[in-house]
Amino acid sequence: MYSRELTTFISVAEQGSFLKASKELYITAASVMNQINKLESNVGVKLIERTSQGTQLTAAGRSFYKDAKKIIKQSEQAIARTRQIARNEKQAIRIGTSILRPCKMLVDLWSKIDDGTLPVAIRIIPFDDSPASMEKMLETLGKEIDCFVGPCDSLTWKERYNILVLKQGECCIAVPRKHRLARKEKLKWSDLDGESLMLVKRGDSPVLNRLRDEIETKHPKINILNIPHFYDTNIFNECEQMGCIMETLDIWKDVHPSIVTIPMEWEYTMPYGIVYAKQPSEQVQAFINIIQDKCHR
Repeated sequence: MYSRELTTFISVAEQGSFLKASKELYITAASVMNQINKLESNVGVKLIERTSQGTQLTAAGRSFYKDAKKIIKQSEQAIARTRQIARNEKQAIRIGTSILRPCKMLVDLWSKIDDGTLPVAIRIIPFDDSPASMEKMLETLGKEIDCFVGPCDSLTWKERYNILVLKQGECCIAVPRKHRLARKEKLKWSDLDGESLMLVKRGDSPVLNRLRDEIETKHPKINILNIPHFYDTNIFNECEQMGCIMETLDIWKDVHPSIVTIPMEWEYTMPYGIVYAKQPSEQVQAFINIIQDKCHR
């Protein structure tokens, strides 16, 4: 906030000696003299007279001394006020949101927890569901976005990120509105015979791997069409345009106006929760801890 020369000048003025000031400041007497010379050069006037008995302030130096004391006091007060404001200021938690990974569930949950006294402010940050954008967002998780909510069955995610499961999403079947199955309230395996089913390719999701195994071993009349790990709106567009069916989640029932989501007679569910950085900031971890405590009551 202020130069070290100012502190040194005050010490010399009060101690009346370069040597005594050097001992108070734990620096050499030569360093004290150099700082005073630099200060006088910057100010443009002589502030201290050197005598055989020590030092004494000039008339200009006495005036400068009074102002210097005020400057340091005001600087210290400014720092104290700033630090107090920072302590009282609400910490912003940046929650990502997208069409397929909306933040509403988390925001609604937080609104039930926070009575207005918790030092947390929510910031909503939009992101894109496309595979490339998802990869980029995940690589920088914790920098621009602190967390997001979505399906979290990925083995890779469990290794790279922290996950707090909030619920189990029901795996369903999505069909175009003009499809023969669109009017059914619930589907059974026999309804899917002869259909082409869009399903995430084998690998990263244990739940969908088990579903694929069951189809391949017990329901060979269903044709599987592989799709990427990351769902985006294009997948729903393709489902509608191709007239095929796809595995989906109940939370996505309103994503596409031309797609109908129908429950299926099976026991497949997908963990759905908060994904956040492996090494979160203190405020993010505190935020997660509060939610976790609420969910486990």
